Amino acid sequence: MCGISVYFKNSFVFLKNLRLFCLCNKLVVLHILYNILTLGINDAAGKLPENNGIEWRGDSGLQDGPDATNVKGGLVGGYYDAGDNTKFHFPMSFAMTMLSWSVIEYQHKYKSIKEYDHARELIRWGTDYLLRTFDSSASIIDHIYAQVGGSQNGSTTPDDQTCWERPEDMDYKRPIQMITAGADLAGEMAAALAAASIVFKDDVAYSKKLVQGASTVWTFARNAGRRSTYSRGNLFIAPYYNSTGYYDEYMWGSAWMYCATGNSSYLRLATYIGTAKHAKALTDDPTQRVFSWDNKSPAAMLLLTRVRLFLNPGYPYEALLRRYHNATSITMCSYLQRYQVFDRTQGGLIELSQGESQNLQFVVNAVFLASLYADYLEAANSPGSFCGATFIPLNTLREFATSQMDYILGKNPMNMSYVVGHGDKFPTHVHHRGASIPNDNITYSCKDGVQWLYSDKPNPHNITGAMVGGPDRFDKFIDVRTNSSYTEPTLAGNAGLVAALVSLTAAAGDGVDKNSIFSAISPLYPMPAAPSPAWKP
Repeated sequence: MCGISVYFKNSFVFLKNLRLFCLCNKLVVLHILYNILTLGINDAAGKLPENNGIEWRGDSGLQDGPDATNVKGGLVGGYYDAGDNTKFHFPMSFAMTMLSWSVIEYQHKYKSIKEYDHARELIRWGTDYLLRTFDSSASIIDHIYAQVGGSQNGSTTPDDQTCWERPEDMDYKRPIQMITAGADLAGEMAAALAAASIVFKDDVAYSKKLVQGASTVWTFARNAGRRSTYSRGNLFIAPYYNSTGYYDEYMWGSAWMYCATGNSSYLRLATYIGTAKHAKALTDDPTQRVFSWDNKSPAAMLLLTRVRLFLNPGYPYEALLRRYHNATSITMCSYLQRYQVFDRTQGGLIELSQGESQNLQFVVNAVFLASLYADYLEAANSPGSFCGATFIPLNTLREFATSQMDYILGKNPMNMSYVVGHGDKFPTHVHHRGASIPNDNITYSCKDGVQWLYSDKPNPHNITGAMVGGPDRFDKFIDVRTNSSYTEPTLAGNAGLVAALVSLTAAAGDGVDKNSIFSAISPLYPMPAAPSPAWKP
């Protein structure tokens, strides 16, 4: 692990010359890149910049959503989700929220490595697209576009699952999924746009546009007639990104809306006991402590703990904020091996996926939360937290975070880095259409391209920096393109990876900016009067 240089690019953020070394069991990122290549070309859709830096990627999806109503220019742009060519707006929105959160908290680190502007470009590529998925000029809307492309299980017609084609060569129909109810998707979109409005607060016009869009989709989310999960009954969505509820998005979205606008009605909703109850945020259930694109409760409570630590709004919010703070501490305790809440592989990887596949996407989210919570406590001059009667110093949380990142980057029984291009041994048969098909000026049709899915040869193009699904619970990894559980990268997973890595870098020192996230919030208490002028005889 120690002393390695990495050329890192994830599915939408490309990190160059990332050098890591271990010091007293703490992973310190000395340089996160010299270059975050604009727009995350590996999985970006639409018309790409001419100097995109990835020779095997080009314009794609330029005819997406031509029949979409109340949107300008169709549904062109955004990001493909993973190894397929589908644009799933639920995890895409989550990815934008995560990236924005990392930029808000650690903008000093992005700036120190000269990647702040590039990170903002990546976010804007996503938020510009999200604003096209509904009528963002209106205050009231009756539908949102939830997905472009996709497939139904058992399909035999050409689509994103049955075909193996580069996104540039897609020649089959790409259906769009329109929803008229879906508080979860709308709530996550509101969170993404609200968080991005803070990132772009120096661009007043764009920030205002983002807040307006966030308000529009939030109104949709809160409409009593639209309160269902966006995926319910939709066979193009439910098998892939099925949502299990929407009250966690109410907590998450209202917290971000409060930070973006300063409107206390959002804080009241976030701290309403009914919201927490329906989100199951305070239940003693380990699954509720796993932060993911489907469960925002742990992160929402951490964000609201930030409000308590640094704003201390008091009554009537304090009762729930205190419980959220306590629940956040319990979540952090659950990550520690000594409490045996979650299983570990023999190699030391925490098993947050509860035996399901794609465990690493949950691990990097936990790394980010633990690292960020430690930074919050340090900024609040707290040396640690408690697990019951046991005091847990900040270094314990950071050691957990770095141990998991060590595992992902190669310190594991297989000596395998699960970030493509890092180290001497990494996945070479990544489940990714664009990376697996040669860029040889031949257009491979729906069926012709399948030969590359089943080829035992390494991908002709490394999707360098992408984190794959990862190993199983026995620390085993099968580098086979057809097994997406092991070898497929996802947009949401790589967003978590970026956030985790940035939180761990010491390039510009540890810590967070306590105040920048709250710039839209007016002082909660009367400002002290100016001192009287000195008395003169």
